[in-house]
Order: sequence, then C-alpha cells, then structure tokens
Amino acid sequence: MAEATVKVRRELVLEGLDCANCAMKIEDGVKKMEGITSCSVNFVKQTLTYETDKEDDELISKVKHKIKKLEPHINVLDQPMGGHRTSTGHSHAHTHDGHGHGHDHAHGETREKGHSHSHDHGSGGTKTMAARLVIGAALTAAGMFLQVNAYAELAIFLVAYLVAGGDIVFQAVKNIIRGQVFDEYFLMSLATIGAFAVGQYPEGVAVMLFYQLGEMFQGIAVNRSRKSISAMMDLRPDYANLQAGGETKRVAPEEVRVGDHIVVKPGEKVPLDGIVIEGNSMVDTSALTGESVPRGISAGQEVLSGFINKNGVLTIEVTKDFGESTVAKILDLVQNASSKKAPTEKFITKFARYYTPVVVIVAVLLALVPPLVIQGAAFSDWIYRALIFLVISCPCALVVSIPLGFFGGIGAASKSGILIKGSNYLEALNDVKYVVFDKTGTLTKGAFKVTEVHPVLEGLDEQGLLEIAAYTESHSTHPIAESIRAAYGKELDETRVEGYNEISGHGVQVQVDGREVLAGNAKLMERESITYIKPEAAGTIVHIGLHGEYAGYIAISDEVKEDAAEAVRNLKQMGKTTVMLTGDAKAVGEAVGRSLGLDEIHAELLPQHKVEEIEKLDAKKSPKEKIVFVGDGINDTPVLARADVGIAMGGLGSDAAIEAADVVIMTDEPSKVGTAIRIAGRTRAIVWQNIIFALGVKGIFLLLGAFGIATMWEAVFSDVGVTLLAVLNAMRVLKVKQ
Repeated sequence: MAEATVKVRRELVLEGLDCANCAMKIEDGVKKMEGITSCSVNFVKQTLTYETDKEDDELISKVKHKIKKLEPHINVLDQPMGGHRTSTGHSHAHTHDGHGHGHDHAHGETREKGHSHSHDHGSGGTKTMAARLVIGAALTAAGMFLQVNAYAELAIFLVAYLVAGGDIVFQAVKNIIRGQVFDEYFLMSLATIGAFAVGQYPEGVAVMLFYQLGEMFQGIAVNRSRKSISAMMDLRPDYANLQAGGETKRVAPEEVRVGDHIVVKPGEKVPLDGIVIEGNSMVDTSALTGESVPRGISAGQEVLSGFINKNGVLTIEVTKDFGESTVAKILDLVQNASSKKAPTEKFITKFARYYTPVVVIVAVLLALVPPLVIQGAAFSDWIYRALIFLVISCPCALVVSIPLGFFGGIGAASKSGILIKGSNYLEALNDVKYVVFDKTGTLTKGAFKVTEVHPVLEGLDEQGLLEIAAYTESHSTHPIAESIRAAYGKELDETRVEGYNEISGHGVQVQVDGREVLAGNAKLMERESITYIKPEAAGTIVHIGLHGEYAGYIAISDEVKEDAAEAVRNLKQMGKTTVMLTGDAKAVGEAVGRSLGLDEIHAELLPQHKVEEIEKLDAKKSPKEKIVFVGDGINDTPVLARADVGIAMGGLGSDAAIEAADVVIMTDEPSKVGTAIRIAGRTRAIVWQNIIFALGVKGIFLLLGAFGIATMWEAVFSDVGVTLLAVLNAMRVLKVKQ
C-alpha cells in the first residue's frame, strides 16, 4: 500500500491583525502561492494556518514576506512551541490560547516602536492614536475659528490632516504601488483629498478624525470580544506539579510523560489525563461538560485535564501526553473550528471582493455623468457627492462582525459542554428536519437493571425468586446475569450451587441446594415443556423453572437517561421529526421509543442497516433540510459520517466518536441536542441582523449621499457606527441561557 502523503501544517501568529478586511486579503494572497494546498486566517485568534505537501523552510520565509508585503503593519511571529503539525498527529501548538501565553510580552514592545498604524490598537498604539486625534481636533478647531488668510487656513488644515491621517494616505500610496487599489485606505484617502480639492477643508480633516476614532473603538471592541471568547476557552493548564525523586516541581504540561506522577492541589486545574492513585476530592467538571454539580473522585478513577480540583490533594498517574489529552483536543477542535467557514461567511467574503470595485466605478460615474448631462450642475458638487458615496461604501461592518458572530456561537456552545467543529456545522444545525437517535448509550444508559420480579409459585416471594435466579446465574459473565446478581445484592455462597450446565441459545440448568433450577428464555421453557406466562413487560425476560414447575419471571431492561424524554419533547416542540435506530429486539426498541414519544422506531438493525435507514430519510427530505444523527459512537462511526451533521455523545470518552462526529456532546445528555440547535438559531439570527442592518443603513446613506442630502459627517458615522454596533451585537452570542 502506498504511503499516505503527510501534509505539513504550520501556524503563524499575526500580531496586530485588527481588521477583517486585512485578514481576508492575507488569506487570499497566501492561498494563491505555489506549494500551499490550503490556507485559513483565523481573525479571532490572530493566526494563519496553512498546509503544504512537504516541510519547506524557504516557503515559510516566502509566506512571511507575502504577509509583510500585503499588510506591512502586521508582526508575523512563529507559533511558540514548534507550532507545526502533520495530518497524522494532533497539534502540539496549543501554546497560544488567545491569551497569548507565549508571546504576550512581545505585544507592547513592537507596538511602541512606531507601529502606530491605524488598525493597530495595542495599549501603546491606542495612546498614540488618542494623542494624534486630540492634536488633530485642536488644529481643526483653530482653523475654523481663527480669522486668518486663505493660505494660513489651508496650512493649518493640512497639518491637522497629516497628524490625524497621514499614515492612511501613506499606506494607500504603498498599496497602489503594489497594485492593490481597492481597499479602505484608498477609499478614505480619495474621499478626504477630494474634499480638500473642492475646498471643504474642515470636512476633509473631520472625516479622517472620525474614521480613526471609529477604527480605534472598533479595534477595542474586537479585542474585547476576542478576550471574552478566549476566556471562555481558557481551559489550558499553565503548569503541572511533577513528582520526581521525592520532591515536586512545577513544569510545563508538555514536559510530563506518560507514567509520570503529578500532584494536583485544591483549586488547581488537572493538567493532564490520568488515573488517581491516591487521595479523594470533589472535582468541578463544568469547563469540559457544562455541568455545574461537582463530581466525587477517588483512587482508581479516571480524571481528565481541564477538571478543577475542589478540596482534596490528588496524586495522578498520567495516561496521555499533553498533546493527546482531553483539553488539548478540545482546544484544537474549538480553535480550528473557525477554519471551516459557514456558507454565509464565504458569501460575505466573495461579496466584499466584488462590492468595492463596483462602488468605486459607480462613484466615478456619479462624479462625471450628471455635470455633463444636467444643465447648471457644478462638478465640485457632484464630486463631493461621489466622495460621500465612497466613504459610506466600506464593507467593514460585514466583514468583521460575521466571523465574530460564528466564533462566538462556537464559544457559547462549548460553555454548555457542546463542541461544534466548524461554523459550517453550526449553520447546518438551523436546517435540521430529522433528528435520528441511536438507543443504547444515547437515549439509554447502556446499563441493564432488573425492572420487574414476578413470582407465580405458591410460597415464593419476590426476594425468594431473585435469590434463586442470582444463584443460578452465579457463574455467568453475561451483563443480564450481572444485573440479576446486582439486584439481589447479597454475598453468594458458592457451595450451594453445583452441576452448572449452559444450554446454548436457551439458558442455564443448575442444582441450587439440591433442587434443579432452569433459568433462560421462552425457548428453554418450551424445550422442557413447562407452561409459562408471556409477560407484557418490555425488556429481556428471564423465565425461572423449579423442579419442572414454572416459578416466575424477571424482566431486565436498559435504563432510560433522565433527560431523554425532555430531549425528545423539546425537539418536537421545535418541529423536528425524531427517529430511533437500534440493534435491539423489536419489543424492547418499541417500548423505549413509545415511552419517550418518538415519531419513528426502527429496531433489529446492524450498523450497515442504520446507514440504509439514514439514506431512506435522505431521499424523503427536501434538499435544504438536514439530518442529524446522535450516537454514542462506539459502533456508530459509519452513520455519524453519513448524516449531514453527526453528533457524538462524547462522554469525554470514545475517541472514535470524537474523530468521526461534527459535534460532540461532552455531558452525554441527549437534551443538549436541542441546546445546540437553539444556539445555532441564535447565532444565525444575530449574524443576519448584522447583515441586514449594515446593508440597510449603507443603502439609505448611499441614496442620501447621491441626492446630496447626506454630508461627509453622516457618511463616516454610517460606516464606523454601523461596524461598532455590529461588533457589539455579535458579542451577544456569547450569553448562553442555561
């Protein structure tokens, strides 16, 4: 078999990336480079991830050069801790969790050194910008109110203009030299220089001042929402207390190896997955599962990284390296989720690419055509209108707020213990028509329990029948035998049992206290010609025969999860069709399905039959509707992959499910399916509010500008104000109603 090609994946940190338009340009530019197979810029995390077919250091410097060429103000850093990964393994590049552990200290320094570009709002950048705005505003006021001659007036306004927006004009010139004409620097420079040309000095400066002020606020708002999203994902442990040679020392979680012992004190995060070898404590699992009730943990139990230890001291033997631990996987999932873009996001990116050139062409026509056609129309008038038209047209609000909205939705879901692997899946959840559940382990606990004990022999009570059954099944390892012994709950005296004989496909025959006992299915009773009762009870029935007489039966069934009925009820209220597929016997499947109120029940299916059932539903639904499959993932991998959206009950366990599914529910609660659909609905609503709001306001102002009603001031407000409001609206996604 030919060896699979290993894709090399690298991540670069783009420090100072505060404008979504720049992000889009960088992504497009790098994508087109030779040797790059895929590229994605994560605006929220300020990173660029690209894949190549082979390790190539020359290509890295080419990529960095390309980014610098496109956006000189961006500082390109290598991802700390060797942030490249191959497609075969998991990333070990988790040192960057949005809080910038690893390069935070570099933030202030580079920015102070004069990178005070308009989009760069580090703490240093913000102060410099604020000072420039104050000076610019003071000079503008002076120019307006001092009685000076025309040249002096022009000089004052020019100085004010250069202080406020010199860097934007400079950037626009540099971009034009590089052949990049249509961007916001060009639009702003053209509009403001045009205002000077038609003698509107105060407006030219004011537009630049407002624009810079808006950009500054927008940068602050974007960074705040970035921080709140990152804080939500702040699962990453900072250190581990490693036991070595009789002492404990603090080390980075990456340094700990499998088999090492670590100590977790009260209040600390568990840094790596492992087994508790001594100590007991309560742990808070809410960061991973969204569950608020702490769990008790004692020696011999598994703990996962990301749990927070509440009260006791735990010594843990590490079972997985940091890169393979639960927290690393979750961070990887959430951080890479934004590289799978939703259709809405892709549409907006495309839209912006064609939109700006179209607007510039319309503006040129608006400046030139009316004065030539309409009698008495002044060129200066129409040029001014065209300039207003240009300022309004900047597509910033859309390009910034939409990725933020989706990323916030993914963050909000993870807060509820739901991992969504991409904004495309988040979007797809809105169109779900069929929710298909697996039964065992998804709607039920996958643990068997005695639900009914029914003695019929005279002088035999329930406890007596249970005792006989427990002794009869004392040698069997079958889950059903285990559940009977668990229900009896007393110590078994092995000496009372002799002559154990298993009758294949029927049951067992033994001597208990010298009496012959039979325990098994209906076929065993028929074979021994014992008249038996056919019970109504659902589940597996074990019939008991004593001395050739019928003694009664025991019903055993899988327990339904506490929130399964509520989960189905919620989905039905949302208008979804609920279906259950199970490999279990028809009677059992139907009993569970009926008790939960499911719409369709298909039982006795093998894994390949489950895929066939999904395909039948697929043929039945309309093209826009989607099918969700919810399974516990052990044997459901093919179905998870076949459904439009595969949801795995992660139970923080099954790796196969977490790999195959598009959404992972960490708490094992089926009711979280409804929560995920609600979060998806809310995210979509907020994203669309932003799209309609931004385009609506722009449309109105473009018309007002073209008819000469709106001035430059309103134009800038409509551009910057809309962006700010859209970013603030996108932040609402983060608030989750439990």
